[in-house]
Formats: sequence, structure tokens, C-alpha cells
Amino acid sequence: MPDSGDVPKPAEPTAIDAAAPPAPAATTAGEEDRSTQAENKRRHERTALSLLVQFRFNTFEDFLAEYSIDISVGGMFIRTDHPRPEGSMIYLQFALRDGHKLIEGLGKVVRVNPPGSTTIPGMGVEFVNMDSESEGLIAEIVDTKLRKGGPAPI
Repeated sequence: MPDSGDVPKPAEPTAIDAAAPPAPAATTAGEEDRSTQAENKRRHERTALSLLVQFRFNTFEDFLAEYSIDISVGGMFIRTDHPRPEGSMIYLQFALRDGHKLIEGLGKVVRVNPPGSTTIPGMGVEFVNMDSESEGLIAEIVDTKLRKGGPAPI
């Protein structure tokens, strides 16, 4: 039978533990600004980018064209007065300004700002299926604008 002296004692709190900030107080969704909630959900850093984006919702529709507001490696926000509902899948296509590099793929509407709200109307689109060349070009655009502070190679 083990001696009671063999039982490890709980660790004493360290200075690091004592200096840790208290946990934030619980809030209800009504107390927190909706845009703040959306900001907290983002997984990728965004950068402003105004670029003409063509998109369609099914293979029988003509392409619609609107301008992006910003982009990240995970998605983009497209300004439009006619956003599709959350969960809608859309086919995206946009060209860099030199006209030679086409970025295309599938996206999913993950956020909608309806017209008439206090925010810019449009839809946040998460990139779902992009070819590797398109992913690389988007990463280059975002990296150039965020890290180097220079103009994006568009």
C-alpha cells in the first residue's frame, strides 16, 4: 500500500497564473454588436481590394458583376444590393488587372448585409473550391497588400 507521502500535491499558483486576466463576463447576443461577432469569427486577415467580380448562382444564369470590398485567403466580401441568402453556393470569376490571370472557383455565402442596414450591403463569400493556381494568386495578393504595404499585383 502506498504511503500517503507519495501522493503529489496540486501545483501552487505561479506569478503567471496570478497575472492572467479574468475571464470575460458573459454577454448575450443582443448586448454585443453583430459586426463585432462577425469580426471574431474570421479566421484569415483581410485586406481592402476593389475588383470587379463576376458570379452566378446556377449554370443557367448569366454572370452578374459587382465589386469586391475586401479579400482574404479564405474569402471575399462582394458589395451588392441583391445578396443571395446565407448558404447559397456561387461560382466566382475575376481577372487581375493585367487581364492575363483569371481566378475562379466555388464560394459559399456565409454572411449577408441587407440593403438599408447600417453596414455596406453585400455578401461575405467563403472560398470553398478554388484551383491551386487561383489559391496561390489570392495568397500573393493578400500577402503583398498586408505584409509589404505595397500595391497588390493585380
